[in-house]
Amino acid sequence: MANPDRAQQPVRAHALVDGKLVFMAVPNLAEVKPFYRLDPRSLGPQPERAGDRHVAAQVARTVAPAELPMIGLIVCGSVAVNRHGVRIGKGAGYSDLEVALLVEARRLHPAVTIVTTVHSLQVVPDDLPRSEHDFTVDFIITPDEVIACGRRQQPLGIDWKQVTPEMMRTIPVLSQRPHS
Repeated sequence: MANPDRAQQPVRAHALVDGKLVFMAVPNLAEVKPFYRLDPRSLGPQPERAGDRHVAAQVARTVAPAELPMIGLIVCGSVAVNRHGVRIGKGAGYSDLEVALLVEARRLHPAVTIVTTVHSLQVVPDDLPRSEHDFTVDFIITPDEVIACGRRQQPLGIDWKQVTPEMMRTIPVLSQRPHS
């Protein structure tokens, strides 16, 4: 599983060339079935092209969280991350919500590995803010090193108290989930 950010496009492309089945969130989770299923066996002679989110939108079918296999590896983007695996995304919360959807659908493998790919300058020495529903990463991959972050807490499901009417309107999968 990889998010649709441009920075993770090379990761998605390499995985497809290696014959891996890749799932990518639809940008902004804007579809009822909010994940693209990228199967390199059905993507033609250049499967890596489907690693581009615009190409994926044309060639991949979308799937609901319950249709996913158990996910054992997640690649996410980060604006900044510290060596403890605490990360800051772009601020919209989509990465956390993508993972929360996997938790809700029971599609997250108990031993899942979560990594972020960033430039070395994005690895900061400071403490970063983290809420209860923010996930942390196991590994940070930079052009210069692989940083093991140590133990992390398993990601939580959706915090329904934080789901607004606007989110329900713009993220269709949320309106299909039971909540109280």
